[in-house]
Amino acid sequence: MKALNLYLALSFTVFCLLVFSIPAKADGIVVDKVYHPYVLPFEREFEWRLVSHQTDSGNILAQRLGGGGAINDTMALEGYLVGERDDNGDFGLEAYELELRWQLIEQGKLWADWGALFELEKKHNEDVYEATTGFVIEKEFGKTSLTMNAFLVYEWGQDIKNEWESEFRAQYRYRYRSAFQPSIEVYVGEDFVGIGPGFIGLQRFDGQKQLKWEAGFITEISQSEKNHSFRLALEFEF
Repeated sequence: MKALNLYLALSFTVFCLLVFSIPAKADGIVVDKVYHPYVLPFEREFEWRLVSHQTDSGNILAQRLGGGGAINDTMALEGYLVGERDDNGDFGLEAYELELRWQLIEQGKLWADWGALFELEKKHNEDVYEATTGFVIEKEFGKTSLTMNAFLVYEWGQDIKNEWESEFRAQYRYRYRSAFQPSIEVYVGEDFVGIGPGFIGLQRFDGQKQLKWEAGFITEISQSEKNHSFRLALEFEF
C-alpha cells in the first residue's frame, strides 16, 4: 500500500510537471466541470452543462447534454452532444464527445482518493479531433474537500494545427450541508488564470437516485481585459 501511495504521488507530480511545461496555446474555454474521482457501482446518469464566457470581444455560450453509466465497479462511460452559439447568435451542434472515468483506488484507502479521465471529442462539421487525459484527486480535511484535476489535451486534424494544450482545475469546498456546499474554484490554462466562488448541492431520493447541481462564477486575473465565465450544471443519477 505504501508503494502504491508513493507511485501515485510521483505519477501526479511528474504529470503536473509535464502539464505546465508543455508550450500550449489553449483556444477553448478553460472553465468547465471539476471532476471527482468516484464511480458508483451500477450508476446511470443524465447531465446538462452550460458555460457562458464573456470577454470584450463578445460572449461564447456552450452547452453539453449527455448520459451514460458504470460499465463495472470502477469505470463509467458517458457520451455528450456539445452545442455552441455562433457569431450570428444561432445555436447549433458543435461536437460529439465520449468520456471514460476510472476510479483508481477504493475511497479512503490512501491519503487521497485517485481517479483518471479520458475524453475524445470530434467537431461536427470539421476534421478536428481532441483527446484529453489526466488525473483526478480528492482529499478531505474535516468538513472541507480539495479536488484537483490536471489534464493534457492534444488537438489534431485537417482543419486545425496539431498542438498540445494543458489545463488545471481545483475546487476547495466546505460541506456545510448536503444541499449547499460553497466553494472556491481555480482554473489555469495557457494565458489564463481564473478564480471565483461556486457551490454544489445534492438532493438524495430513494435508493441510488440523486439530483446534483453546481454553479460557479470565474474571473480571469492574469490579464486586464474583461474575461468572466459562468458555469452551471445539473446531474441526475439513478
